[in-house]
Amino acid sequence: MGEEEGKVGTSKSNDVKSNPKLTLLPLIALIFYEVSGGPFGVEDSVRAGRGPLLALLGFFIFPIFWSIPEALITAELATSFPENGGYVLWIQSAFGPFWGFQEGFWKWFSGVMDNALYPVLFLDYLKHTFPIFNLMVARIPALIGLTFSLTYLNYRGLNVVGLTAVSLAVFSLSPFLVMALLSIPKIKPRQWLIVDFNKVDWRGYFNIMFWNLNYWDKASTLAGEVEDPSRIFPKALLGAVIFVVSSYVIPLLAGTGALSSASSEWTDGYFAEVGMLIGGVWLKWWIQAAAAMSNLGLFEAEMSGDAFQLLGMSEMGMLPSIFASRSKYGTPTISILCSATGVIFLSWLSFQEIIEFLNFLYSLGMLLEFAAFIRLRIKKPDLHRPYRIPFGTFGVTMLCIPPAILLVLVMCLASLRTFLVSGVVMVVGFVLYPAIIYVKERKWCRFNSEQPLMRSGKDIKGHPVLSQQHEEIIDEASCGLLSDLESSKTQYEYTEILSGASKLD
Repeated sequence: MGEEEGKVGTSKSNDVKSNPKLTLLPLIALIFYEVSGGPFGVEDSVRAGRGPLLALLGFFIFPIFWSIPEALITAELATSFPENGGYVLWIQSAFGPFWGFQEGFWKWFSGVMDNALYPVLFLDYLKHTFPIFNLMVARIPALIGLTFSLTYLNYRGLNVVGLTAVSLAVFSLSPFLVMALLSIPKIKPRQWLIVDFNKVDWRGYFNIMFWNLNYWDKASTLAGEVEDPSRIFPKALLGAVIFVVSSYVIPLLAGTGALSSASSEWTDGYFAEVGMLIGGVWLKWWIQAAAAMSNLGLFEAEMSGDAFQLLGMSEMGMLPSIFASRSKYGTPTISILCSATGVIFLSWLSFQEIIEFLNFLYSLGMLLEFAAFIRLRIKKPDLHRPYRIPFGTFGVTMLCIPPAILLVLVMCLASLRTFLVSGVVMVVGFVLYPAIIYVKERKWCRFNSEQPLMRSGKDIKGHPVLSQQHEEIIDEASCGLLSDLESSKTQYEYTEILSGASKLD
């Protein structure tokens, strides 16, 4: 067994070294696609807001109170814990492995639901030109075929996905720049002020805004695959914030200012019609092609985050070691297949249903992340933080309050069905944790036993990482050494360092 584990560790090391790390531009593109992917899907904000005013205000104001705080917190914690697993590590370090596992399960489930949207959106744009995709007999095979094709691209390597994301971003946003230029002579600024407050669909409005501006923390699950994360991550997040907001506001200003379309017409895929009305059929086709390509990028980025999160949880001992197995391209094969299977099963849900379900679970996870961020500032003030938000504990607490209020508001606006579905998912997570502990203790599956980050139920409270008496040594060893390890170091080598630090106590 020991020799076998050693071979696995060596094999993993060779796989990691043979695959290049993510650099700044590919990481910006991946974050862009984790969060946005362009203005596809923002059309409903005009419909729900009963006019352009609330949609435009939302994409100016929400980033200030939501996107920027989340991006800043992600930058600090991702550079403090530059390992695959991202927010699972943050929560575990703050509250212990039980809540770390719950965070991972909620975020993975909401991520898979989010990924189920993109094949649906892809076909929603195509059906305006090819009505056959309105029929289930054509739609279902198309969804399955598309999912498998994109899954294979993800399997081929994260660096391939990152470079592909850069090309897709350029291609997907180009028609909107052209549309914005063509719309300038037709713009009537007074049309931006249209709103009917008596008919605003507040639940739909907040869900659409929230969905289009969240998932900044998702890139943290790829931190172990980034070259020099302490330097690159903050820059990438800043660039992505500017990129995302611009990709929403500019097309909305152009489309709503140049046309007098009724708000009810602004539904998924309507930007293709806007392009035709402003520039002609050629621009409509270009936008449809851009939408198709954008949804490919969104799918790839989301699946990468979901798969590497499972890989990180496996390396921490929370999941069987098979989830950490990598292909010859350095990608977590089983984790990718697991995420793809979830996407196929959830693709039958409607656009609005998926958004509301995933927003609720995502909100739960984000509230836990904010709490962990503040707790780590108090509990571990000496934690090595290559990037640190320039506020004290009181300041960062104030920073977290506005987005936390938004999270609670989104959850309160959820339907009864969403509460029930989310409740079932939470119960499954609570049951799954002790079940995995039982399987691990009975040795029915092989787990990463080199890094005992997960304990039995009786140890949950007293052993947030390894044990209470070793906590400070582990903090110093893990956080100090992590920032100095070369990008080619494997999890196996990192575990050996931790083991040596524990013996010193």
